[in-house]
Amino acid sequence: MEKTKKEKNELWEWTKALVIAFALAAIIRYFLFTPIVVDGESMMPTLENGDRMIVNKIGYKIGDLHRFDIVVFHAPEKKDYIKRIIGLPGDQLEYKNDQLYINGKAIAEPYLQQYKDEITDEGTLTEDFTLADIEQLDKIPDGYVFVMGDNRRYSKDSRHIGIVKIDDIIGKTNIVFWPFDQIGTVK
Repeated sequence: MEKTKKEKNELWEWTKALVIAFALAAIIRYFLFTPIVVDGESMMPTLENGDRMIVNKIGYKIGDLHRFDIVVFHAPEKKDYIKRIIGLPGDQLEYKNDQLYINGKAIAEPYLQQYKDEITDEGTLTEDFTLADIEQLDKIPDGYVFVMGDNRRYSKDSRHIGIVKIDDIIGKTNIVFWPFDQIGTVK
């Protein structure tokens, strides 16, 4: 009799432990961190198709978003995109001769240098445009950001889908956890 009671008690303790573990995992995944798989080549060479990353869902809510942060957001096609923030609220934005200008000042993009060096034709990595060409705006409005993929020639980004609401951003990402030879942080 006592053995059966002890077995039931042990089973109950294991059940409670498993329920608590699953609840904690769900809370962490839903509110704090979630995995995502890079789908496509729009962020090459920084991120490769199939890379698995951790999205920090609280980082951008606690701290401000910064230019060049890599973020995951809900895109208009009901799909999540991974892109880099190029323009922040209040910015005037322009590309001319493969150079980013924010508020009239040239801004370096060192993460693009590898791609620029690999261009074999006479073209540029990023075609010329202004924010007014895309959104008929002279500045990025409050509550929005302008995002682009690092693979500028093959990225569907703010040049195609428009500026992105900050509220649509799921979180920042910069940690690759798979494949093993790519484990680490990206900038």
